[in-house]
Amino acid sequence: MRYGVLLALLCLLAPGAVVAGGSAEPAEQSAEQSAEQSAAREFSRISPVRGFTTDFSRAIVPEDEIIAGGPPKDGIPPIDDPRFLAVDEIDWLDRDEPVLVAEADGAAHIYPLQILTYHEIVNDVVGLTPLAVTYCPLCNTGIAFRREFGASVLDFGTTGRLRYSNLIMYDRQTETWWQQATGEGLVGAHAGERLDLYPAMMLPWGVAAARYPEAQVLSRETGHVRTYGTNPYAGYDTAATPFLYRGPEAGGQYNPMTRVIQVVVGSQSVVVPYTVLSERRVVQQEVAGTPIVIIWQPGTASALDTRTIREGRDVGSANAFRAVVEGRRLSFAAEDGRIVDEHTGSVWEVAGRAIEGPLEGARLDPIVGIQHFWFSSSAFDAEMFR
Repeated sequence: MRYGVLLALLCLLAPGAVVAGGSAEPAEQSAEQSAEQSAAREFSRISPVRGFTTDFSRAIVPEDEIIAGGPPKDGIPPIDDPRFLAVDEIDWLDRDEPVLVAEADGAAHIYPLQILTYHEIVNDVVGLTPLAVTYCPLCNTGIAFRREFGASVLDFGTTGRLRYSNLIMYDRQTETWWQQATGEGLVGAHAGERLDLYPAMMLPWGVAAARYPEAQVLSRETGHVRTYGTNPYAGYDTAATPFLYRGPEAGGQYNPMTRVIQVVVGSQSVVVPYTVLSERRVVQQEVAGTPIVIIWQPGTASALDTRTIREGRDVGSANAFRAVVEGRRLSFAAEDGRIVDEHTGSVWEVAGRAIEGPLEGARLDPIVGIQHFWFSSSAFDAEMFR
């Protein structure tokens, strides 16, 4: 297992595996605090962790589910002051390299995974919208959240801890610990509350650059020295088991490392594996009363395969959209390797844009589609709406 030596060394950076030992003990709550909790939950005491001011008396998960991933608090440094370049200034991305794209207020920002892999969190403002764009390599989860939370705008860092192999973030305002895969507060003042998910698309650089020629691209001038373009998790996505995974057993229907997309609409979600999408190219469904279409397209390199990301094998990419254009619901089909809508015969690509036909230039609205490995999706699916 090629990634094993590197990650074992990372684990030596921080002593101990478990946040704390001992049994959970319910914390006392005032009547006001109890009223604030819409769902009746028992908050468990978790022993304080050095370097954090988190309220560890408030937690919604058992303490033995949280383990040290290796680096200490902010040992994987988030990007707090992101710098950007124009699309035509980029000469260090291969057309097949994976990127995340977030749009807001008429602006688009592109985040190469070759940078996110080393930082995991970008605290950004797209247009006028404060967003946290995040990526957990161990779960392959690329997720954006609104940073506006109540009357505050939160900034996020990395705790150095994992749960079910997934990144646990913290906000610097209250030092609440947040599960990246779900946006749920696990420990601290906002335990049991949720961040708002925001649509972010996974695309190959060539498609993203063509689709968003006026976008701003996250620069490799991050203030940190890293070998951007290399993959510190070489061989990870073909490993037999996920690293440091201690969670529910994934169903045997798929390999634990099978890529899936989880589409979230309101309080419902649907999970579709890439193995299905690569055969069908397009899947349509109604989720929470919303007609959705998921489009898969080949041509995206895995960021977690070979040592050099641009040489990663083609795993394709998938994104989810509202299947509606100008108030008209569309039906889609795969024909000769292309995605066409059955109403006009227009051809669509994985960024949700019509590239040929009567609707050329039309756009589908992206919805939240979380990339996962199957083991991660299985572990967190039940928690997404609890």
